[in-house]
Amino acid sequence: MKNQQNKLRILTGDTPTGRLHLGHLVGSLENRVLMQNDYDCYFLIANVHAFTTRMDKPDDIHQSVIDIAIDYLAAGIDPQKSTIFLQSEIPAIAELTFFFSMLIPYPRLMRNPTIKDEIRDKGLGDNYPFGFLLYPVGQVADILAFRPAFVPVGEDQVPHLEMAREVARRFNQLYCHVDPHTEDADYLKKGGLFPIIEVKLGRSHRLVGIGAPGPDGNLYKMSKSLNNYILLSDDSDTVQQKVMSMYTDPKRLKSTYKGSIENNPLWIFHETFNPDKIWVEEAKERYRNGMIGDVECKKRLIEVLVALIQPMRQRRLQYEKDMNYIQSVLKEGTAKANVLAAHTLILAKEAMKQRYY
Repeated sequence: MKNQQNKLRILTGDTPTGRLHLGHLVGSLENRVLMQNDYDCYFLIANVHAFTTRMDKPDDIHQSVIDIAIDYLAAGIDPQKSTIFLQSEIPAIAELTFFFSMLIPYPRLMRNPTIKDEIRDKGLGDNYPFGFLLYPVGQVADILAFRPAFVPVGEDQVPHLEMAREVARRFNQLYCHVDPHTEDADYLKKGGLFPIIEVKLGRSHRLVGIGAPGPDGNLYKMSKSLNNYILLSDDSDTVQQKVMSMYTDPKRLKSTYKGSIENNPLWIFHETFNPDKIWVEEAKERYRNGMIGDVECKKRLIEVLVALIQPMRQRRLQYEKDMNYIQSVLKEGTAKANVLAAHTLILAKEAMKQRYY
């Protein structure tokens, strides 16, 4: 791997719950591919976090780790420029999670809207393990163990990152004696250990799914748990089937109705993925006036998505033939990540007066 010492560092990752979809692509993955030429990039596969809701499915988690690693490579992540690694193989993350848990009050944890959303979306009710509540603290450790400057994520992860920023400030103030009135950008200059990270959102902060809205009329985000997704590895027939079943405007069933663009996944997808912006604007106007139907617009979207996805799918098929290479990418990346995280842990324990030898 090339020397990245003079570059600012970024850290982000994914919990392995299956293959990646279009929401991951525009939420963060595109940014990662673009940033790897100019930044020292660390991409974490958070397999420990997967156990918070799927502790009874270790085989599925194992396969999901491999799937995500292949999706990364197929999307353009270059292991010569970026470090891909496994969370479970970085002992420093677990130790930092324990220390950071002392800096987060329980009521603050429960105010995290992402926690509430996941409990609702996954139908967990009150039936979730303590580890599920520990997950956001672990995510703070995932990030701060690598002391990045930026974290490219989708909008739904912003509350987790704000918690990481709060923990970094609290640690720096308590153990590094940084003045609480210090500007975020100056914490390292004033003797802090952890940077106050900056969030970098993708071009689509929250891509909606292809299904109908909820009872409140709002569209759900694209999610595997809601079965409203299009994978980066879907073949052309599957893309066609999913797009043709996509929720649009139910009132369009009336032949005289002029279609609505708002809250319509068909047009959200065209605006997000269709590079022909002139066609999109003209077609939207025709749609509003009842001069073009859903089927024609869906067929155009199918063409756009197949053109986007198929190169990644073809690369994935090639990587799937060489599992030894996938294993070597994960092994080398994890070894490199361990060096950095272990050094961070040493510095943290020194600041906390807990390094005795």
